Amino acid sequence: MAKARQKRRAASAPRAEEAGEWKAMRTWLAGIVGAVIVAAVGVVFTAWFNARGSDTVDSISGEPPIKVGHVAVDYAAQDTTLREAVTDPADRAVLLGSASGSRRDTVMARHDRAPVETADLTVVLVGNRSSLRIVDIQPRVLDRKPVSDGALFIYSPAGEAATIGLSADLDKPAPRFTAPKDPGTSYFRKKQIDLKRDERVTLSMTVTGTAAYYAFDLLITVLAGDRTEQMTIQGPDRTPFRVTGTSGTYHAYYTISPLGGWQPISRSGACAIERKLAKAGKC
Repeated sequence: MAKARQKRRAASAPRAEEAGEWKAMRTWLAGIVGAVIVAAVGVVFTAWFNARGSDTVDSISGEPPIKVGHVAVDYAAQDTTLREAVTDPADRAVLLGSASGSRRDTVMARHDRAPVETADLTVVLVGNRSSLRIVDIQPRVLDRKPVSDGALFIYSPAGEAATIGLSADLDKPAPRFTAPKDPGTSYFRKKQIDLKRDERVTLSMTVTGTAAYYAFDLLITVLAGDRTEQMTIQGPDRTPFRVTGTSGTYHAYYTISPLGGWQPISRSGACAIERKLAKAGKC
């Protein structure tokens, strides 16, 4: 009896060893197959992410298709108006004294500074998708009021503005940007702007308005993949852009002082150096 049990144990030992070896082999094979699957999935995911994944992440997170790298309004060579006269003694001291340019800009911005008849804008746009197309940029009027007449700041005798990339006239019912060589046709009707991620484009635009005071922004329509998106661009201080027509009279007139800042001048003095006033028959 004991000998039979010993024989059975001796016979089962090799089978147990074989089972253990097969189990180890299966575990090893499963690990190899799993590693291959993970590697394959990783390759596919990496290829997808490099191609479109970052776009999907940006869309889910609410990132815009275009980032605004820079916005500027050129006041350096433009006559400027304020909607209200500067009456506060401290503000007048900043304008008339030798305060820094940034302090003068702050005072003027607080009184709704606006270029006269022509606003020159510079906007730098940065692509935020693997591939996108700007199909339209439209100046959108947010507010229309009578022309500003608080104060006129004359930089220099007015001359003709330099030719720039795009222009739009807010006096028209549906203003659109046009190119200087084809002012009768919307620029984006014939051309679009293609951008890739981190690629930049600089737009120089002139927006005119002579019939009123306009507050406006820029409405951009973008095609990213198979999806159309819109976004708006405002001025450097995150307030609307502005432009105003020439007023018949102003509460105050200023010109650049040789000692720094501004100096008051008479209406007749303003008419003598500013051709816009004389050209409009308002002197």
